Amino acid sequence: GVYVFSSKREHLLTVLLSLEYIILSLFMMLIVYLFSYDYDYYFPVMFLIFSVCEGALGLSILVSMIRAHGKNFF
Repeated sequence: GVYVFSSKREHLLTVLLSLEYIILSLFMMLIVYLFSYDYDYYFPVMFLIFSVCEGALGLSILVSMIRAHGKNFF
């Protein structure tokens, strides 16, 4: 995820997919940490809400960029 995010910066779609993979990995590590120490589960729900908003915003930027330029290259 981090390698693709840092090296494949030509296409916006691959950058968005790798960013979603990184966020999913962080969420899984957060869940494992919270299960092991028996903390409150309010923060993972907020984390998921913000990551869904980030994904929707990224897709809307991708659609507007493709409509304006005809491709998803930077």
